[in-house]
Amino acid sequence: MTWGAWGKQLDATQMIDLMHHCISQGVTTFDHADIYGDYSTEADFGTAFAKANIDRSTIQLISKCGIQYTGKARPENRVKHYEYTSNYIIWSVERSLKLLQTEYLDLLLLHRPSPLMQAEEVQKAIEQLKAAGKILDFGVSNFTPSQTDLITRTSIVTVNQIEFSLTQHSAMHNGSLDHMQINGITPMSWSPLGSIFRDDTPQTQRVKKLLETLTEKYNATEDQLLLAWIMQHPSGVNPVIGTTSKDRITNAVKAIDITLEIQDWFALLIESQGHKVP
Repeated sequence: MTWGAWGKQLDATQMIDLMHHCISQGVTTFDHADIYGDYSTEADFGTAFAKANIDRSTIQLISKCGIQYTGKARPENRVKHYEYTSNYIIWSVERSLKLLQTEYLDLLLLHRPSPLMQAEEVQKAIEQLKAAGKILDFGVSNFTPSQTDLITRTSIVTVNQIEFSLTQHSAMHNGSLDHMQINGITPMSWSPLGSIFRDDTPQTQRVKKLLETLTEKYNATEDQLLLAWIMQHPSGVNPVIGTTSKDRITNAVKAIDITLEIQDWFALLIESQGHKVP
């Protein structure tokens, strides 16, 4: 999301350079959504990818659909809403494939749940797209356990991309991560660093104070420790890092090798909550 118009506005040369850096660090999955950049970022990425001389089989492309965003690209949308008819899902995926200049998505996600979504409509689209080889896998994003169960009545869901971080950890307490473990669904976490570097609040101040001590103990950076914290959850969280900084991408990969002592893990949770665990 941050590569294009809603972020750093990278040109094709910069995107190509960043793609190669990611791959050199073992980061081979690129997370998209049709709406990013007011429906423009997929096209920008696709133009760069076509020139990057990267073997498609060595990377994974994710995209999402369903949000009908209000903006210049779709003036017919009077209000932001969601659409999950089978025809729209298929049309949206085919549009993403064209813009990304690829023949298939490794993973398609329904971007946000809609109160009007019908599992059978979703099923028709997913079956057709899989049969045509246009998507290899299917999941959801920002879905509650019950909303996920609604879709899994008719379609296999393998991923749920949710917000999860040290400063936004409700998924640990509302049953979301438990539900994913029980049902073999992989959690992906957007905004995995939370608000630590974005906001100056009593919560972030408490966490940063402890992080200063732990960075020395683990010989790690603050962002590495924040990623290590969420990855230590037994559900097997996959962080979706939003940075375009090469240094922070490199740091993120190193976080995989960090295992926090159990009391340090809980100490970070306590500082985030502002009180001890029950």
